[in-house]
Amino acid sequence: MRRAVPKSLGAVLLLLAVLGGVLAVAVALVVSTWSGGAEISGHGYAAMAIGVLFTVALGGGLMALVFYSHRHGYDDSVASEDGFDDRR
Repeated sequence: MRRAVPKSLGAVLLLLAVLGGVLAVAVALVVSTWSGGAEISGHGYAAMAIGVLFTVALGGGLMALVFYSHRHGYDDSVASEDGFDDRR
């Protein structure tokens, strides 16, 4: 599989400008939402921290299982049985 490589410096700069604009809009929305005056107690912050940590741990664990499965060949038998083995 070939990687898509930008053909010129202009394409890279355009990509960076678009991504920077998306980031700026996201940051502006976060700042405007969080400065709206809603009060969060200490319990709320603790619950949010636990939720974030649990979500990150779950995502990391699932990604570790994907890499483990691929590295040890558990996916090879499934790919060859369904007829969609594209590694030719």
